[in-house]
Amino acid sequence: MSRRFIDISIPLENDVVSDPAPFRPKIDYVDHSMSVDGMTAFFPGLTQADLPDGEAWAIEKVELITHNGTHLDAPYHFASTMNKGERAITIDEVPLDWCFRPGVKLDFRALPDGHVVTAAEVEAELARIGHEIQPFDIVVVNTRAGSAYGGDGYVDAGCGMGYEATMYLLERGVRLTGTDAWSWDAPFTYTAERYAEARDPSIIWEGHKAGRDIGYCHLEKLHNLEALPPHGFTVACFPVKIRGASAGWTRAVAIIEE
Repeated sequence: MSRRFIDISIPLENDVVSDPAPFRPKIDYVDHSMSVDGMTAFFPGLTQADLPDGEAWAIEKVELITHNGTHLDAPYHFASTMNKGERAITIDEVPLDWCFRPGVKLDFRALPDGHVVTAAEVEAELARIGHEIQPFDIVVVNTRAGSAYGGDGYVDAGCGMGYEATMYLLERGVRLTGTDAWSWDAPFTYTAERYAEARDPSIIWEGHKAGRDIGYCHLEKLHNLEALPPHGFTVACFPVKIRGASAGWTRAVAIIEE
């Protein structure tokens, strides 16, 4: 039996609209010649001519927030409490066995941008792919946003998971979910329009806020979900361990045994 790995993460990079302007990553690249002074400072008397090919090291200075790139959100990101009153766990407290589990893909690419997915739509998609949710399945959502990545409209692309759709999964034992969109919820531009009409604050971040009732994690800014089957794969998505943080970056990978 062979094992195939499918990268389902986006890279951290400059000049791609993967976040709203105030939150975008910034990477400064230092190449092998730019770093020579930094290396010779450690070794008095050393000159660039002494170095093989005159080169020192390549390094990068990265300015990030914990929600740049493909990352795992901890329950603490959604609210200070989870499970109806318990202290919400931070990313360094997330159980690692949540992060290596059988995966299930829901294909919602046909749904329009800004659409809020319902429990009935989740149930119908599970029936279509012939899968019954098992506790601790990792459920990833393939939206139109996956095809929009790299363009200026990415942040506003894709459908979002509403409160009832999220609770449908959590009540069946799911504790980690994911999306290829910028957010688990519908893009803010569409939610803002709905809020302006109805003035109903419960619609704001409703999928995230489900974590107040049942604590869970989700992956955001996944990619390449089109390459996955509906089920029959494993997801590995261990987050970087940042003390007391709301999220951690991850190189999320799908593994298929063949």
